[in-house]
Amino acid sequence: MPGFTAYVGSMRSAHQRKGSLSSFVSAASGAVGQIVGQVAKLRGCYVVGSAGTKQKVELLKDKFGFDAAFNYKEEPDLTAALKRYFPEGINIYFENVGGPMLDAVLLNMRTHGRIAVCGLVSLHGLTDPVGIHNLFCLVRKRIRTQGFIQSDRLYLFLQFAEDITKHYRDGKIVDLRKKREMGRLCM
Repeated sequence: MPGFTAYVGSMRSAHQRKGSLSSFVSAASGAVGQIVGQVAKLRGCYVVGSAGTKQKVELLKDKFGFDAAFNYKEEPDLTAALKRYFPEGINIYFENVGGPMLDAVLLNMRTHGRIAVCGLVSLHGLTDPVGIHNLFCLVRKRIRTQGFIQSDRLYLFLQFAEDITKHYRDGKIVDLRKKREMGRLCM
C-alpha cells in the first residue's frame, strides 16, 4: 500500500511529465517518501528529501539515490534551508507532514508548481492545530495543490505493479525492508 500510494501521488498528482524539475519530499525516509523520491529520480527530477536523523539523511542519499537530503530537526530556519537546496524554487512538493514544513515550502515554490498532499502528520492528534500562514502563495504563485487517497485510483494498480516490478528487477527501485540491518532506519 505505501508503494501504491507513492505511485498514485507521484504519477497522477505531481510528476506527470518528465523533465528537469526540482522535487522536494518531506518525511522522505518513510515507506511512501522513499518510493516517491526514487520515482521522481526515474522521471528525471532533481530530488531533495528531509528526514529526522543523520542516519536517515545518509540513507536517502546513499541508498535511495536522492540528490541531497537534510535533517529538518537541525535546521533553525526551514525556509532558508529550502532556499539553499532550491535557489530557483521547488517545482514539485510531495507533502507528508504539513505544519512549519508546508509553510516553508509554500514560500519556496516556483510559479505554477505542484503539491501532492499525501498526509499532514504534524497535525495528527493535535487538539488545537496551528494553521498554515503562507496560503496566499497558492494564489500568487498559481500553485496546483491536490490531495489524494490511493484507494480512489485502484484502477491503476495493475500498471503500478508492472512498472514497479520492472524498476525493482532492473535495480532502479531499492526496497530496504528486506534488509534486516536497515529496517529500523526506515521506520
